[in-house]
Amino acid sequence: MKERVAATGWIGLRDEGKSKQEEAVGFEEAGWTPTHTLPDFFGDNPKWRSFRLVKYLGPKAWPILDAAGRVFALSGGHPDDPNWMRDVHDPAVEGMEAAQAQCKVTEARRYYQHGNFPPLTAGDSYSGGQTQPGALVNGVINTAVLCALLSNVAFIRLAGFATGLFANWSPRLYEYYATRMCRFYRQYTHLHRPFLNSIWSACTFNLGPRTCCLGHRDFGNLAFGWCAITALGHYDYTKGGHLILWDCKLILEFPPGTTLFIPSAALFHSNIPIGIGEHRYSFTQYTAGGLFRWIEHGFQSEEVYFASLSPKERVRKRVEARARWGSGAGLFYTLEELENFE
Repeated sequence: MKERVAATGWIGLRDEGKSKQEEAVGFEEAGWTPTHTLPDFFGDNPKWRSFRLVKYLGPKAWPILDAAGRVFALSGGHPDDPNWMRDVHDPAVEGMEAAQAQCKVTEARRYYQHGNFPPLTAGDSYSGGQTQPGALVNGVINTAVLCALLSNVAFIRLAGFATGLFANWSPRLYEYYATRMCRFYRQYTHLHRPFLNSIWSACTFNLGPRTCCLGHRDFGNLAFGWCAITALGHYDYTKGGHLILWDCKLILEFPPGTTLFIPSAALFHSNIPIGIGEHRYSFTQYTAGGLFRWIEHGFQSEEVYFASLSPKERVRKRVEARARWGSGAGLFYTLEELENFE
């Protein structure tokens, strides 16, 4: 995945245009509809070969390993609670449906690069020409809609569940987030996470009603960080809604009510479309790589920070940047390390 990361090591590579990305991974699209069904990979005459279908193994979490045997992604499942769908999933879906009906999203935003569905975002970020970190801005109506979602007990439980899995399965990376975000929010007391029980600084509600993402990388997120993706809705997960990890040639079954974790800035990913008449939504949590860069540079921009350094120090920092991806990936645990972790 190293070639998918920016030279600074903080974020993924910015999208270079669909044609180049699609050529690189063999990805096509028609309009705004994901066109890749399971037969494209596993049918009699597949367009793509060598992909592996990973079946859902039940609510228990199971790891996805990289070539070095490290847990670089995770199928988190859901709590082993017989009432999880009734008490958490279904109210979350109702919240999404209400938000979809009430939000005000422009056509340009509705038909954006990830697919044909309106997204609402909340939390804090630092990217895209911002002079300093700040809260993501929404209009009056969408702010009210987001307040309802963020105060919804179902999403509070989903946020806490994902954070607990993160801490259990990637303790070093979790500590990396926790220590730096603690410093950040002590410095900026007027800012706050979307959920007090979540480690991430931002979230997106993809309101569907047929949320299936086109191929993309969320390059603005921390390059080696984990993004939590929770699927919601009513669809046959054995036929659609799968998460495709193109770089890994993996296709993961993704049932409603379950959560997956991936380094979304580095991995090119998309969804298998769902069936006609089905509904799918997604809830994602993440932190911008720019926030970590801002903290590392003493709460100032990269330009100001490097201008304050001596030539020798600048060279040293450039060398550190080239090694950042490797050190970041080194935060992932192997299964043996997790077994010995206390």
